[in-house]
Amino acid sequence: MVSRCPWVNLKNEKYIAYHDREWCVPKHDDHELYELLILESFQAGLSWECVLNKREFFRRAYDNFDIDKIENYTDIDIARLMSNSGIIRNKLKIQASITNSRIFKEIQQEFGSFDKYIWGFSDNKIIREDCTKYTHSELSDKVSKDLRRRGMKYVGTTIIYSYLQAIGIINGHTEGCFCS
Repeated sequence: MVSRCPWVNLKNEKYIAYHDREWCVPKHDDHELYELLILESFQAGLSWECVLNKREFFRRAYDNFDIDKIENYTDIDIARLMSNSGIIRNKLKIQASITNSRIFKEIQQEFGSFDKYIWGFSDNKIIREDCTKYTHSELSDKVSKDLRRRGMKYVGTTIIYSYLQAIGIINGHTEGCFCS
C-alpha cells in the first residue's frame, strides 16, 4: 500500500489524484497559478476537498478561468454565478474573484508574469515544511500582506500558505509519503 500524507481522504479519488499528481508540484504557468489562486480564495472557511470536488463546475462557470473575461464580469455574471448550485455561492467571494483578477493582471504587468512575482518571494526556491505542523509561515505572512496591500481579498496567511503548497513553492509532503 502506498503511504500518503495523513490529510488525504482515501475514499475520494479526486483528492487522491490531486495529492499524488498536483499538490506541491512546482507550477509556473500563469493560467494555472491564477486558477489555483481563485479556487484557494473560495476555500476560506471551508475545506480544500469541498473546493476540489467543485473544480470542474468552477471551470465551466468561470469561463475556464479566462482572466480577460472574468475581470470584466458584471452584475449579470455575479447573478449567474450566485444561481449556479455547482459552485460555492458566496457573493463576497465571487466579487473578490473579479477584483482579484484585475489585481492579478496588474501584477503580471508590473513583473512581466505572476510567476516571477510569486516565485520571487522564495528566490525561486522550494521550501520543505511538513504540512502537519504549520498553517502559515513568515513567507505566507509576507505574500498575504503584499496581496492585501494591493487590494486582493480572501488572501489571508492561511489561504496563501495553502496556495504556496498548491503551486509547489512549499513542499509540505510528510516524511514517509511516497511523494516526499
